[in-house]
Amino acid sequence: MQLCKVQLAGGEIRVGALSEGHVRFLDQEDHVGMGSLSEILYSEDPAIVARDRIDDRARSVPLQELTFLPPLDQQDVWAAGVTYKRSREARERESAGAASFYDLVYTAPRPELFFKATASRVVGHGDPVHVRRDSKWSVPEPELALVLSPHLQIVGYTIGNDMSARDIEGENPLYLPQAKVYDHSCALGPVITLAQAMPPLNQVTIRMIIERGRATVFDGSTSLTAMQRTFAELTHWLGQENSFPHGAILLTGTGIVPPDEFTLLAGDRVSIDVTGIGRLTNFVQQRG
Repeated sequence: MQLCKVQLAGGEIRVGALSEGHVRFLDQEDHVGMGSLSEILYSEDPAIVARDRIDDRARSVPLQELTFLPPLDQQDVWAAGVTYKRSREARERESAGAASFYDLVYTAPRPELFFKATASRVVGHGDPVHVRRDSKWSVPEPELALVLSPHLQIVGYTIGNDMSARDIEGENPLYLPQAKVYDHSCALGPVITLAQAMPPLNQVTIRMIIERGRATVFDGSTSLTAMQRTFAELTHWLGQENSFPHGAILLTGTGIVPPDEFTLLAGDRVSIDVTGIGRLTNFVQQRG
């Protein structure tokens, strides 16, 4: 089952379940304590809860008639870095002075984890992502995102775009928060595939296509089998000395890196496909 958060033409926000190209809305009024997407996700059996709450009074709506919102409520978004060999190599090239640090963290027991976004900074499918005005080398980073309960159990999966200013981070690794954390630097969506509905993870592939005008300027793919870290490792370290009363979203790193001469431009279209979830598409805007 796949769940989503959408906005209707009149501005009303609803939680829905996808079925054959349509969204069926869930009844958020007659079930006290189960009105939000998070409350359903964190229930004992989200699929059963969602099926029980499908609103038979409301018509199913075609996807093209809806605006998809980021599939989160109050969760913070965190991210893991250097979890794929391809990512390690790219980070070493962009920051020659700190190359040894990236090499060490790739093999160290403790992973690189960093805060990425508050819920209000996240954008959804079809929304613009931003590149910083003070960056001349910005790229998208396509990632599988874990949807975590307050107890850090994986309840679902979605698609993430971790926008990054490679030149800022490359200048000094201590600038990583500025390279990674700013308004519209994170996109999530369009839906959450519940954990039990996800294909076997060794069959999951990630593909990213970047279009400029009518031309494809980048097309790359990877597989989760190329990851150095396990999801259990990442969630374990995320929970060390940290609590998440609203749950969390954890981006698991990227194995797709455009060539060093590539940078995003305003108007580019970034599409990320993940097996078992769908496609997240965003257009690029220059801030300001």
